[in-house]
Amino acid sequence: MTVKTSSVELQVMWNRLMAVVDEQAQALMHTAFSPIVRESGDISAGVFDVNGAMLAQAVTGTPGHINTMAESVKHFLKVIPAKTMRPGDTYMTNDPWLGSGHLNDFVLVQPCFHERKLVGLVSSTSHLIDLGGLGMGPDGSDVYDEGLIIPPMRLVDRGIINETLMTLVKANSRTPFQNEGDIYALIACCDVAHARLGQMMTEFNISSLAAIGTYIHQVSHRASVAAINAAPQGSWQNRMMIDGYDFEIELVARLTIDKGLIEVDFEGSSGCSRFGINVPLNYATAYSVFGLRCIFAPEVPNNAGSLAPFRVRAPLGCIVNAARPVPVAQRHIIGQLLPDVVLGCLRRAMPKHIPAEGASCMYDLPMRGGFDATANEQATRFAVELTHNGGTGARPGKDGLSATAFPSGVYGSQVEVTESTAPLLIHRRELRPDSGGAGRYRGGLGQIIEVESHEGQPFDFFGTVDRIKYPARGCFGGSDGAPGQLALRSGKRMQGKGKQPIPAGESLIFQTPGGGGYGDPRKRAPARVARDFAAGLISKKALRQVYGVCLKPDGSVDRTATRELRRT
Repeated sequence: MTVKTSSVELQVMWNRLMAVVDEQAQALMHTAFSPIVRESGDISAGVFDVNGAMLAQAVTGTPGHINTMAESVKHFLKVIPAKTMRPGDTYMTNDPWLGSGHLNDFVLVQPCFHERKLVGLVSSTSHLIDLGGLGMGPDGSDVYDEGLIIPPMRLVDRGIINETLMTLVKANSRTPFQNEGDIYALIACCDVAHARLGQMMTEFNISSLAAIGTYIHQVSHRASVAAINAAPQGSWQNRMMIDGYDFEIELVARLTIDKGLIEVDFEGSSGCSRFGINVPLNYATAYSVFGLRCIFAPEVPNNAGSLAPFRVRAPLGCIVNAARPVPVAQRHIIGQLLPDVVLGCLRRAMPKHIPAEGASCMYDLPMRGGFDATANEQATRFAVELTHNGGTGARPGKDGLSATAFPSGVYGSQVEVTESTAPLLIHRRELRPDSGGAGRYRGGLGQIIEVESHEGQPFDFFGTVDRIKYPARGCFGGSDGAPGQLALRSGKRMQGKGKQPIPAGESLIFQTPGGGGYGDPRKRAPARVARDFAAGLISKKALRQVYGVCLKPDGSVDRTATRELRRT
């Protein structure tokens, strides 16, 4: 059979591939058991050619899953060569250095056969709540403390599930029922993508994905290179201090743009921590490249062609190129700050295109109760992972976004879902006034969330957050965003990292950081300041002292008084 090669036909096929992976992602979210997958979208889904090059990825998902998955499939092909693959097979791993950077992310790959011939592969990733060990905290001394490691291996052999492997996964988890359901959901979504890919090939009367793959990669690569060549050429450096755990960490990046290629080098960054905040290079690359893709040809879909012009390097043993077997359970704390680090380099080269720093790191708070030997017999056993977000940095010409999942893309945990899946009560979830950095364009606001056990039982939370000591920085005269904060209702301050108990009758109050401001706050339009105040986004103190705006009793701007105040 001959493939039609007109650009219109190929573009239609490309669009159809995008529909295939979007349905794949929806199948995963609709069938998953864990709320972080089902409700928050902590997943990825994609279609690959026979060589492991990504052709399309679903628009739903996280950069940490999507961009690591883009390379993970190649690791599977090294262990399980294409010639040994058979119809009905599905393979799985959670190896952090081959998959998505920590043990709780499972990557599945399924070979796709059409007319008895291997034509491609489909892959999906999702987060499982508990894999044993010390759990989803950063306190392990090595990766073996953090849970069960599964190398790339057959999960399904010619349609028959590997019951031994499933039994081991369930036996090494505090949430075996959820884990089993999530793995079956991953298998199901690969099955859906496989079936839809076959239907597409039949409909278009093609027996190979080679032509459409070449078209996708060439068009995407050409557009990305053109965008890079239109930018200033040269090298720029940026530094960022962050909280760390056992020591404060400095992240250093040098970005070089040269002849259609962008290279980021993290030489000079701090060394590895003793605790599980270290980042495998695959995950550091995923988020660094995502930050750059937001600037360079963001309209081009993610695939092997659009990713090819970006390179990321880091010395082995530094915090963003952790060597096996250091602990990496909370690699996302630092990994999700890397877009701000690399964009900080570009701010020097393209000041009118780069936003201020944002909260960036997800306020990911695993909680667990009822498992300790001292636990009350009436206490419900539970293990959940709440995900919440702070504000993004203000943009050139626009305010930042409040309580928004950037760069992770992981939606905030819903109150009703949290309360229905664990014995927890959310007393409040509201925007945090004055947390967005002041500026001509204001940083996005963080949020305040208060949670306690509705059974009156103690429980543990695992601090896995940053930006408590070092907030998101404003730029061009804009103020820094408010730092994050963790505390008990009684007033006791909690640490940003590590396992910590919440006593019976107490509640945990966490405040997520705000994004940095952009430009001089005194140049913000007074009418916009008045609207912020009316909406409760800024205080009366900030209204006058920071923005220099006076209001009349009816809430409208007193232009004469404002003009005089801004002169002082």
